[in-house]
Amino acid sequence: MRILYFSRDYGPHDHRFLSAIAEAGHEIFFLRLERRNLSVELRPLPTRVRAVVWAGGESLFSWFRAAHILLELRKVIADVQPDLFHAGPLPTCGTLAAASGFHPLVLMSWGSDLLYDAQRKVFTRWLTRYSLRHADVLIGDCLAVRHAAQAFAFPEKKIITFPWGVDLQRFSPHGGDGGLRAQLGWEKAFVLLHMRSWERFYGAEMVMRVFLHLASNYPELHLLMLGSGSLTPRLQKMIQKAELENRVYFPGQLKQDLLPNYYRAADLYVSASRSDGSSVSLMEALACGLPALVSDIPGNREWVELGEEGWLFPLEDEAALTGCIVTAIEQRNSLKEMSKRARHRAEGRANWERNKAGLFRAYDLAMKGVT
Repeated sequence: MRILYFSRDYGPHDHRFLSAIAEAGHEIFFLRLERRNLSVELRPLPTRVRAVVWAGGESLFSWFRAAHILLELRKVIADVQPDLFHAGPLPTCGTLAAASGFHPLVLMSWGSDLLYDAQRKVFTRWLTRYSLRHADVLIGDCLAVRHAAQAFAFPEKKIITFPWGVDLQRFSPHGGDGGLRAQLGWEKAFVLLHMRSWERFYGAEMVMRVFLHLASNYPELHLLMLGSGSLTPRLQKMIQKAELENRVYFPGQLKQDLLPNYYRAADLYVSASRSDGSSVSLMEALACGLPALVSDIPGNREWVELGEEGWLFPLEDEAALTGCIVTAIEQRNSLKEMSKRARHRAEGRANWERNKAGLFRAYDLAMKGVT
């Protein structure tokens, strides 16, 4: 089957899906809406995936250019002649794919596109509704996305839900941290791990403020903060002002094969995101047996139960986040049992090798719907 895969950029999750599609023997063409590089994927495209060079993928996307991009998209479809069109997130790629008029069309929600973006403005709600009205099947990664799609009157029977999952062999509690804690001189530290982009949407600054607030009373507290974002200068300045450079490590963007070491070097995973579906970094943390402290939003509740795999704190509640970190430090011995439950939860629901079958169920459903 010839599949046209249309995504906003090229990130780790695109690499995952493109690899699975190619490995299943399909002929796959990759179409990239823009080059933002906000979610950097350092690996090249998987073998047997053909990148489509087109006028729409060379600059930042703007709705002012939408009519021109749509014309270019229709040219791509005419050239590729796909059997199926896979597009997401909504409402950017999804809207353009819907406007192309091609069927069968499988839309894929990326979580916050339906749970957050589509709720913010009348315009984005309209675009989302339009996209869903023209879709044959929708792929979602959690029940919260399923319910959000149903609120737009999208038929439940056309929704395929599965967590994107992780490689449970690579992300596991075993294998050590590659000597990371020893290299940093953090052998006796209590280490927080933050994996989200350094943006206000993901609560990066709040996590930093809480860390700085607790640092003087808890000298064992240290922070691993991976990645980058628009808040990079501000966060670095906060650390410098507090003179805590020796207790925070900013390794930047890492290759995928190094990530398990960082999960295994930490004591607690922290995310203060405003919105998420089934967060892949959360699943990776759980798979590595790392207890999680995450914002109390619907997507996270599907993975973390209070006192079981970790803790939930009310959204944007700085005092609650502070209290939970203190509890984790003072109850450090209890984290061993949480670690076991975290791994068990990942084994039960986050197995990518098993979960990716949902992708092909969605394709089958879409093909049957137009025959």
